[in-house]
Amino acid sequence: MIGPLRAGEATEMTRESDSLEPKEATSAAFGQFFLPGPTEVRPEVLRSMERPVIGHRGPEMVGLIEDMQPGLSELFQTRRPVYLSTSSATGMMEAAITNLSRRRVLCLVNGAFSQRFYKIATACGRPADRLAVPFGEPNLPEALRAALTVDQGHYDLVTVVHSETSTGVLNPLAELSAVVHEFDDILLAVDAVTSLGGTPVRTDEWMLDFVLTGSQKALALPPGLALAVAGDRALQRADQVEARGYYFDLLDFERRIQKGQTPNTPVVPMFYALDFQLHRILAEGLETRWQRHAAMADRTTAWVDELTERTGRPFRVLAPPDYRSPTVTVIVLPKKLSGPAVASAIKQRGFTIATGYGELKPSAIRIGHMGDHTMDELERLLESLEEVLER
Repeated sequence: MIGPLRAGEATEMTRESDSLEPKEATSAAFGQFFLPGPTEVRPEVLRSMERPVIGHRGPEMVGLIEDMQPGLSELFQTRRPVYLSTSSATGMMEAAITNLSRRRVLCLVNGAFSQRFYKIATACGRPADRLAVPFGEPNLPEALRAALTVDQGHYDLVTVVHSETSTGVLNPLAELSAVVHEFDDILLAVDAVTSLGGTPVRTDEWMLDFVLTGSQKALALPPGLALAVAGDRALQRADQVEARGYYFDLLDFERRIQKGQTPNTPVVPMFYALDFQLHRILAEGLETRWQRHAAMADRTTAWVDELTERTGRPFRVLAPPDYRSPTVTVIVLPKKLSGPAVASAIKQRGFTIATGYGELKPSAIRIGHMGDHTMDELERLLESLEEVLER
């Protein structure tokens, strides 16, 4: 099995496509698109897709997939291979439900995307319960332990969203995983869609059974790919589940990846982009990338505090201080300010941000400071956004 790269080895990975990357900034327009997904994609990454299509069962594709595996394993902090699926991340959420549960699922819910896990379970005919907290709060290990103790033997799968995109909350993943491992025969499936690549996700160290993400968030790629890792316990469980489905059969993904293949026809140009962007990420260094995201989150929080003090109006970050995502910040607006109106006004200045999600849409805005964005780009957004809000 191919092990992950060490940080110092990233610069040794070179491919012909690296020559496409310019030495200077490629576009003055980059740095104005701050949705919390899809994330802005650098022009050189998009250009890396402009290569001839190759056969997805041929040696060129096998070589491409196998060459990416060490870097992908480093990204997930695992020694396991990384599955590549031509789907949205929601597809791999469904795979977690259909492959890993025989009895009943406990879904930790603190926002719209953690609620999606519950909806998928019920849609797939898997019995499921929610352990919910108010939107904007984290799922805490004490509550999880209590729920699993009361209904011991009832559940065989727990789902959690690491970085809840709708609320900007970062759940304490390592602590939640430790609680799950206190109980026999329970697995943990993790949505790391807006965390992986932007903050530590230590799959092996934290004993995460199944971790999934999407290409269009902190990895700063176009939408179209889901990536996932299944641990040994997850594969053993999948082998015990007969109705795993067809497209998202994890045992098929495991068989194919061992041959440098995908189960079904992949979106070949996206594999070129992933290969190119993976080299950029590892050249920056994962620790450096995590620190950049954390610094942008801290700056956004400080800006909200400064704005409140200067205007005397109650702007606030929704997530509590110890549980804030490094990749997306949800800002609750004072009364009489509308999330859609603010997003529309900043759009006229050339910047794109998001309104609140779901029930938070009228009262909040969301800033996605993830992917390849820099502090300078964020500062320009905040300066323009401040002018909008003060008016």
